[in-house]
Amino acid sequence: MKIFVLKPVAFFGRAAHGVLLAFVLVGIALLQSCRWEEKANESESLSPSNETSSVLVPDFQGDSAMAWVERQVAFGPRIPGTKAHQACGDWMVQKLKSRGLQVTEQKDRLTMHDGKTFELRNLIASLHPMAERRIVLAAHWDTRPMADMDPTAPKSTFDGANDGASGVAVLLELSRHLDSLPKDIGIDLVFFDLEDYGVSEVRDSYGIGAQYWSKHPHVSGYRASKGILLDMVGAGDARFCWEGHSLQFAPDWTRQIWQQAQALGYGDLFVSVPCQPVTDDHYYVNTIAGIPMVDIIDLRSEGSTGFPPHWHTRADRVDVVSKRTLQAVGQTLLQVLYR
Repeated sequence: MKIFVLKPVAFFGRAAHGVLLAFVLVGIALLQSCRWEEKANESESLSPSNETSSVLVPDFQGDSAMAWVERQVAFGPRIPGTKAHQACGDWMVQKLKSRGLQVTEQKDRLTMHDGKTFELRNLIASLHPMAERRIVLAAHWDTRPMADMDPTAPKSTFDGANDGASGVAVLLELSRHLDSLPKDIGIDLVFFDLEDYGVSEVRDSYGIGAQYWSKHPHVSGYRASKGILLDMVGAGDARFCWEGHSLQFAPDWTRQIWQQAQALGYGDLFVSVPCQPVTDDHYYVNTIAGIPMVDIIDLRSEGSTGFPPHWHTRADRVDVVSKRTLQAVGQTLLQVLYR
């Protein structure tokens, strides 16, 4: 999953082109921020206001979000082409429809970098589908086929409790708290498939679902003002910094989200420092769909990968996920949407 723009087995497409290039790219992104600020300001009407909204912001339930993580993991690894993947997708569709959302299943047969063919299954759940002003909230729901970073069993499967299930869980819980949003603002919860099947040696082999949706949106002529991607948002010791592409394409939006998180008391998780760019799903939404999207993703300065130590290993189990971290991310999203 995730590729630091060219990431080595950590930074730059999992192939070591050097950490220096990552920070050079971040520097470029910061220098370009004024140019992108202008683009972000085009949709300022959906930005959090400095004034307190009269609408009471709902309380996000971290306990419930944790239950959604556990439920996904109970299906088994959600590897495309498996029964677990099919069953989990069916459950998600049922759950989203039960919340009164309009659900669209985007399917197509696609051939991967290794010649294998899978049925892509992107899931889109829409609130106020007729509203012209829209925000996209996204996560990937598939699990990587192998624990390739595991030191002892790199060909084994893994639960993907944080890498995949945590972001989905936050969005599922969030879907319970959207009823009071103004009807002129539409929300699209987009669950990308086939995000984590790629390899660093093949360009654009990750994020297949996001690439597909960005080229073929579920609604013809679809436009959204802004977006937020959630990826690995559950670890108890998570560190959410300003990811490089988020600063490049949506600098104002990035800072607003972090300010809201810090105002809620989550400054230990949301740190206002720039960090390396990652070729995650948001990269394709930004560059293909042209929607300014921010990536809330756990990035680490220590270690050899730039990701949490359980990344792509069998250690990515439910016990690495924290109710408080899920709560922090979910409450921040509600604060951003309602304010």
